[in-house]
Amino acid sequence: MPAAREIVLEVNGRREALHLDPSAPLLNVLRNDLSLNGPKYGCGLGECGACTVLLDGRAVRSCVLPLSRAEGRRVVTLEGLGSIEAPHPVQAAFIAEQGAQCGYCLNGMIMTTVALLERDPAPSEAQIREALAHNLCRCGTHLEILAAVRRAVAERAA
Repeated sequence: MPAAREIVLEVNGRREALHLDPSAPLLNVLRNDLSLNGPKYGCGLGECGACTVLLDGRAVRSCVLPLSRAEGRRVVTLEGLGSIEAPHPVQAAFIAEQGAQCGYCLNGMIMTTVALLERDPAPSEAQIREALAHNLCRCGTHLEILAAVRRAVAERAA
């Protein structure tokens, strides 16, 4: 097991200096050491998307990303997007369209959508579906999720 060392990263706009094993999964550090519960543990293999965070603006699976790969970089979790009083526009669109049933996939769907809209503010239906294709929703809320993304796109264009 590698020795713990200081690792510095920016999480939701705050500088975090952590003395941890650099091979620890970023997800574990976010949830256990920084008490951020937006990203969820789903499959632990980077397949389901529940653990998605933004790393320098790009959607990544934090369950398979070693802490050392986030060193010196900007990490944004669901908590860093908006608040209850002032949700991020994508969060507001998911609320308006009731884009969650059990809510377990919600983190990944929202974070992936935010990354998509940063890359392309007006994605086509095919691009939306492609971006979300690797995020699993076991409750079958796909229609509401797609409606939420379309709403976020439309409201951004307005």
